[in-house]
Amino acid sequence: MESAKVIAICNQKGGVGKTATSVCLGVTLANQGKKVLLVDFDPQGNLTKGFGYRDKTAYPYSIKDVLLNEVFKKKIDWHNYILNTSENVDIIPSNIDLSKIDLQLASAMSRENLLKRFLVEPKKNYDYIIIDGNPSLNLFTINTLTAAGSVIIPVQAEPYATDGLVDLLYSINQIREELNPNLEIDGIVLTMTDARTNLSKHIVSEIRDLYGDSINVFKTIIPRSVKAAESVLAEQSPIKYAPQSEASKAYANLTKEVLERNGEGITKARPKLIK
Repeated sequence: MESAKVIAICNQKGGVGKTATSVCLGVTLANQGKKVLLVDFDPQGNLTKGFGYRDKTAYPYSIKDVLLNEVFKKKIDWHNYILNTSENVDIIPSNIDLSKIDLQLASAMSRENLLKRFLVEPKKNYDYIIIDGNPSLNLFTINTLTAAGSVIIPVQAEPYATDGLVDLLYSINQIREELNPNLEIDGIVLTMTDARTNLSKHIVSEIRDLYGDSINVFKTIIPRSVKAAESVLAEQSPIKYAPQSEASKAYANLTKEVLERNGEGITKARPKLIK
């Protein structure tokens, strides 16, 4: 197996569909027969909870332990950090404990490279590693972008959608210059749109006009979906919970675009396992 493609899903604004994009892209890639690891790098742990791991005492390690064990050079087999799901994706979980280790990381040597160092072995065992980034521009985000080969930026089709986007793009350029010269932007994906409103149409048009000449803006537009919110309560991905919803179909199209950017094509969906 070749080294995994590592994709960061980043936007420092919360509530833009970052976790839904991470989950849906990961599950849809898995349904295409890809071996996928999802890394939850958000202290809220919504990706982790969405797969049913709500109690942090139910698993021995989280992304917090990944970072601290790298700092203190405590060697633990990387498989021990992995949680399996019923949707053919593996996850490295996160919870609120992640927010408590800022000071411990601040003085660490090569603190920007902690996640990158850890992923050396997992990258040999997966086709895609998708990192659900932290909703702020901090050391966790720097680690995410330093470890990634590319970044997808979800932008919500709401007023002030571009607020902070300039800062994020500046940070990406800084990471390129100082830490990760090979970091690419796969594109901006517009999320939570409502085709019935002029506002959504305006925001979509504005993003394409502002950035379309310099950054790929995915053709696929992700609609707002009640089913996506319901899926969290069902402890399933939106893809499994409502496979025929417009949002699930849109994420399937987004996955097709991502695969095409990586020189791959869509295959027939992998048959579901009978349990």
